[in-house]
Amino acid sequence: QVQLVESGGGLVQAGGSLKLSCAASGHSSSTYARSWFRQAPGKEREFLATVLWTGASDTYYADSVKGRFTISRDNAKNAVYLQMSSLKPEDTAVYYCATKHSRTHAGVYYYTNIDEYDNWGQGTQVTVSA
Repeated sequence: QVQLVESGGGLVQAGGSLKLSCAASGHSSSTYARSWFRQAPGKEREFLATVLWTGASDTYYADSVKGRFTISRDNAKNAVYLQMSSLKPEDTAVYYCATKHSRTHAGVYYYTNIDEYDNWGQGTQVTVSA
């Protein structure tokens, strides 16, 4: 069972930056991708970004964060990061990382639905003030 722990959230002014970290521990037979989601009050959990765990770190982003957020990985540390810049008040949410163990589609595939993920962290709060 893989445990995920997010950190790095906090309060930041609009236009500022934050870097979130997600450390993984425990046994995992395989990892296909690690991703970031967020959930604002009263809203559904939203996909933000994903990075494939092997190969050339292929990434995919939601349109809402493309160009502002960057996902990266460190396989040696079993960690994934989310660098967020040009933050807006509407980015305020609890941010979660998640692991997809085995792909169920042929070829390169980017999983964006919450139901497709196997493990979740407890989340870290990001608040962006106007």
